[in-house]
Amino acid sequence: MGRGRSAMKRSLLVRAAVAATAVAGLVLAGCGDTDPPGGEQVDLSVLATDVPQVQTLKKLTKKYFTAETGITVDYTVLPENETRERMNREFATQAGTYDVASVSAYEVPIYSDNGWLAPLDSYVKADKDFDQDDVFPNLVSSLTGEDGKLYAEPFYGEGSFLMYRKDLFRKDGLTMPSNPTWQQVADLAAQVDGTDGASGICLRGLPGWGQNLAPINTVVNTFGGAWYDMDWNARLTSPEFKRAVGFYVDLLRSHGQPGAERMGVLEILDSFVAGKCAMMYDATSLASSIEADGSSVKGKVGYVPAPHDRTEKAGWLWTWAWGVQQASDNKDAAWEFISWASSKEYQELVGQEVGWTAAPAGNRKSLYANPEYQQAAGAWYRQEYTAATDSADPKNPGVAPRPYTGIGFLGIPEFAVLGTAVSEQIAAAIAGHQSVDTALDKSQDLAQAAAAKYRGE
Repeated sequence: MGRGRSAMKRSLLVRAAVAATAVAGLVLAGCGDTDPPGGEQVDLSVLATDVPQVQTLKKLTKKYFTAETGITVDYTVLPENETRERMNREFATQAGTYDVASVSAYEVPIYSDNGWLAPLDSYVKADKDFDQDDVFPNLVSSLTGEDGKLYAEPFYGEGSFLMYRKDLFRKDGLTMPSNPTWQQVADLAAQVDGTDGASGICLRGLPGWGQNLAPINTVVNTFGGAWYDMDWNARLTSPEFKRAVGFYVDLLRSHGQPGAERMGVLEILDSFVAGKCAMMYDATSLASSIEADGSSVKGKVGYVPAPHDRTEKAGWLWTWAWGVQQASDNKDAAWEFISWASSKEYQELVGQEVGWTAAPAGNRKSLYANPEYQQAAGAWYRQEYTAATDSADPKNPGVAPRPYTGIGFLGIPEFAVLGTAVSEQIAAAIAGHQSVDTALDKSQDLAQAAAAKYRGE
């Protein structure tokens, strides 16, 4: 990589990890060689979510990772919902098709409890240059199983914040509060809607527990709602839950982007970058695309904390991380890939080769102390750092007590199916096919049935 660790040093690190875990079949690169010892080619299969950071990773892999290690990487990159569907099937059956996959703070506890992920502790311990202490502790905690073992390394982390067009606000004589409430956001959306043809606000409407429910759950939390009470009785028809979802749906229908029910994170990002949105509430990781060369709104955007209502904090905590399938025959090479893709050196590589705004952020302390990143990300890095390190508490993100953890999701295995089903009902309300009350009445029944075992039924 030129400015990273040498292939020889990496080989020695992984040999130490393999010895510690008694993993057979070491296949590694020699010092600068393009072929591993013994002449055998190692081919890694990686399943990843289609986000800009992954697209950059793909472009750099052959030139900098494969050339150094001799390990080729075959990427399967899919939209978020499709990635999860394939990953769930793959890991549940332990087919071994993919060595490495994009896993999140939701999958790790479930997958590790079922023995579907390989622990990474011995690799981390042997790989001193990886600098695990530099990784944000809250992300490490979210990727640690109930057994205390580490099962994934964050590729990037994110919170959520509100992005707004400073130029449109100036044109309309509007001022964004430094810590806005949701009602203030709704009022501003109404006033700026239509300025230069932009929608007042863009929000996720596409069904999927990782799509529209991610922001909706933060609204539910700060409005005082919860999915369940402490006895696992569903609360989706409670006044607080109804008020939160009704607010979100009404905001989208009144001042949101056309066709919102078909638009997820990538679609609203495209709309915002194209100048079609005056505001957008979503992931901090999107800022790099917003401020990238070619973006029509570069230099025109302001960033403020996630809007709130009854709580002081309302943003989510999330990470896309790399996990190794337990059934993989290439665990040593898989760590080589993870060690490279999640390293400080890789962030520097992206900064130098592509631009610092494209560096995967939100996972390492050192990035925010880097003057080059501070300069390039001057418009948002402080808010990004705060969102990633001081989000709402995953154990208590709202007002109402709850028997589960999670901010934008519920930390129970049933939520993948339940959340998707509920998100479809809400998307139908966003599309105008049914009322919010009808959507939540149906969702209440789904949620009550999903938690039957927790009530002892």
